Amino acid sequence: MKKILMNTKALTALVVIMIALPSLTNAQKYEGKYFNNLNTDGVIIDGYDAVAFFTDNRPVKGDAKFQYSYDDAVYYFASQEHLDLFKSNPEKYKVQFGGWCAYAVSLGRVAPIDVNTFSIAYGRLVIQHNQRAVDGWNKDVKNNLLLADRYWPKVSEVGGKQITTTEEKGFLNNVDENGVTLQGYDAVGYFTDNKAIKGDPKFEARYHGATYWFASQEHANMFKDHPEMFAPQYGAFCGYAMSLGKLRPVDPTIFQIENGRLILQHTQMAYDLFNKDLQNNIKKADDYWPKEVKKHAGKKVKFDAPAMSPKNEMVS
Repeated sequence: MKKILMNTKALTALVVIMIALPSLTNAQKYEGKYFNNLNTDGVIIDGYDAVAFFTDNRPVKGDAKFQYSYDDAVYYFASQEHLDLFKSNPEKYKVQFGGWCAYAVSLGRVAPIDVNTFSIAYGRLVIQHNQRAVDGWNKDVKNNLLLADRYWPKVSEVGGKQITTTEEKGFLNNVDENGVTLQGYDAVGYFTDNKAIKGDPKFEARYHGATYWFASQEHANMFKDHPEMFAPQYGAFCGYAMSLGKLRPVDPTIFQIENGRLILQHTQMAYDLFNKDLQNNIKKADDYWPKEVKKHAGKKVKFDAPAMSPKNEMVS
C-alpha cells in the first residue's frame, strides 16, 4: 500500500451550494464556414428571438414561420416586425461568438448557454452558460469582450476545443497532450476523500493553463469556487524533485496534504526522502518553483533526469 500523509487540522469544512445546470443546446457538427451553437434543426439560441433581447430586454421564444438564415445559422423571430429588423441589420442583432458562452470564449473555449443570462455589452448580444459565468464576465466586461474577440477565431477554427491563451502561457503545468493535469485524477478528492479518485472528462474545470477532471459536478463546482485551495503544488510536478530544482513526473496515487497544500511525488522513495526533512524540503521546493516557472513557462516541458538520493540511488 502506498503511504499518504494527511494533515487533518489544515482541512476545514467546506460548504458548497450546487448551482442548477441550465438547459443546454445541442451543437451540430461543424460543417459550414461558421462554428455555431445550433440545435438539431440548425437553429441558434434555442430558437429565441435575437431582436427581442434588444427591444424587449428579455428572452422571447421565436416562431418557425418567422425565420432567417445568417452566418450558417437559422434565427427564429416572434414577429414579422422583428424578422424585418434583423434582415435590415443582422450584424447589429446577431448573437455573438456563434451563440456560445461569451465568458468561456474569453477563456479560450466554448460552453453551452442559458438564454436567461444574456446581456447587451457595448451594443452586442452576449449570452453566458450559468451564473458563475455571468459573475466572471461582469468582473471586467470590457476586457473580457476584448479577450473573446481575440480568441474567437482560433477557438472556432479548432471546433471549440480549449486553446492555450496568452495569459495561460505564463504558467507551468505537468499536463498530457490534451492539457489535462493529474493524469485525470480528481484534485478535490484528495481533500474530501483522502485518496486518489479518477475524474471524468464531463466534469472539468480550467485553471492556470491546465484542465482538471473531477468525479462529480459537486467536486468541479468546489474547485471552480476555490481553485487555489485544491490545485496541486508545483504545477503537479514531483515535490521531492522540485526540492532539488528538477522537473519530474508524478504518480497521482502518492500524495500528501501538508498545511492545506496538495503535494505529489513520483515514487515511494521520493515520498520518503521528501518527508525525512519535510519543512526544509518544502522551503527548497518553494524557492525553486518560481525559477522553474520563469525558465519553462509557455514551452513544451521536458522532464529532467531522475533525481538521486543522498546514497546516490535513483529516486525515479
